[in-house]
Amino acid sequence: MTVLQTTPVTIEQNQDPADVCAAPPPRHPRPDGQDSYTISEVVAFTGLTAHTLRWYERIGLMPHVDRSHTGQRRYSNRDLDWLDLVGKLRLTGMPVADMVRYAELVREGAHTFGERHELLENTRRDVRARIAELQDTLAVLDRKITFYGDAIRTRSHDAQLPDSQLHEPRLHEAERTAR
Repeated sequence: MTVLQTTPVTIEQNQDPADVCAAPPPRHPRPDGQDSYTISEVVAFTGLTAHTLRWYERIGLMPHVDRSHTGQRRYSNRDLDWLDLVGKLRLTGMPVADMVRYAELVREGAHTFGERHELLENTRRDVRARIAELQDTLAVLDRKITFYGDAIRTRSHDAQLPDSQLHEPRLHEAERTAR
């Protein structure tokens, strides 16, 4: 199997094809029984660029990548699992400096469990705060969408009125509070 093969995307019966386009591409499957990958294979598996992988190595986020006898990087399944975790931490919005600190703590060993725990607790607290902000923002969008949907339906129902009377609809309570 070559790394560049793609897995066909199947659409569930109740799934809108547009949903497939909005979703991130499926992860490239790792070959069974293999535990040594080139940088180009890791790029295909993760979606990261070779530049990003090298940068991760330089800043200490991805240390100790094995090398072949010719000096080429050789990544293991464990490295790919670590990159998956780093990707999740990036999605949380964790600063790179904190991710590097976390990687340092992992390398230092089990005596750093407390500090790692605290770092992840702080990140979770930040993520929950962002989720709450996004839920509040979503509620505002929902109110606005409902307002404009109702206005569109009213306008089409009152099509006989001149545009000058419908151009600036009166704000109702939901519109005033959604500002």
